[in-house]
Amino acid sequence: METNDICVIGGGGFVGRHIVHQLAARGLRVRVPARNRERVKDLILLPTVDVVAADVHDPATLKELIEGAGAVINLVGVLHDGRGKNSFEQAHVELTRKVLAACAANGVKRYVQMSALGADANGPSRYQRTKGAAEALVRAAALDWTIFRPSVIFGPDDSFLNLFAQMLPLMPVMFLARPDARFQPVFVEDVAAAFVQAIDDRASFGQSYDLCGPTVYTLRELVALAGRLSGHPRPIIGLGDALSFAQACALELLPVKLMSRDNLDSMKVDNVSSAPFPFGLQPAAIEAVAPDWFGNATPRARYNNFRGHAGRPG
Repeated sequence: METNDICVIGGGGFVGRHIVHQLAARGLRVRVPARNRERVKDLILLPTVDVVAADVHDPATLKELIEGAGAVINLVGVLHDGRGKNSFEQAHVELTRKVLAACAANGVKRYVQMSALGADANGPSRYQRTKGAAEALVRAAALDWTIFRPSVIFGPDDSFLNLFAQMLPLMPVMFLARPDARFQPVFVEDVAAAFVQAIDDRASFGQSYDLCGPTVYTLRELVALAGRLSGHPRPIIGLGDALSFAQACALELLPVKLMSRDNLDSMKVDNVSSAPFPFGLQPAAIEAVAPDWFGNATPRARYNNFRGHAGRPG
């Protein structure tokens, strides 16, 4: 089997961009719906990628987008429960339902779903429950499906390690909710490689895969690592359950949500897995790759970049 034309729903997002770049590097034709084409200029420049302005929540638009595709990848997800299309229910469950219906209407059999480690219809958080409900819809569909369940994903433009790195210089001490919550972060390029590898791999049909990096960390250890990598280490004071809840309530009120009560509930379950990384791929450790982009954020690195652009030696 060879799939040449792939529709990547959510292809303009953090993980989606990396998947689209890897698909294009293989010479595959890729369709990427986007609410705003200007925000995905890097994808527009790729010769085999067609970025289409579209509202993927509209069933008629979805049907038209998916028509003629050999495979569909659905990456859409939200980390914080919002309103309308940005709610957990709409982004995770109802959109998955619509995409599956559009696949069936167009006779598209190959389908790959982005889920999350800890997805569980009976999980402690609404995020986990809606991700679990979406998985159930996929498993029940008469398609050649594959589900990926990554732990927290890190990369040059992530909203996890980089968020902590941006926060740490602003405070003398980091007060941290659920400091002992455990994660097994996975590099975005490795996640993308798994998706791309799976497209034409028949052995992956009807399978779900956990995607985790090689190392388990507590949240305290990850924040400390972000501090060291960014050059802004700070003392970390872990909060108990009551203060963690109070902090989450306060942070929910900010225009940009850093933490929510639902995030706190998700951390009641360790975000780790003992399953091997699929397809024989070897996931990268944070310490092996993160210094490349954290180093570029230091004043000295920016100075060296300016000298390089000016044609001066470093």
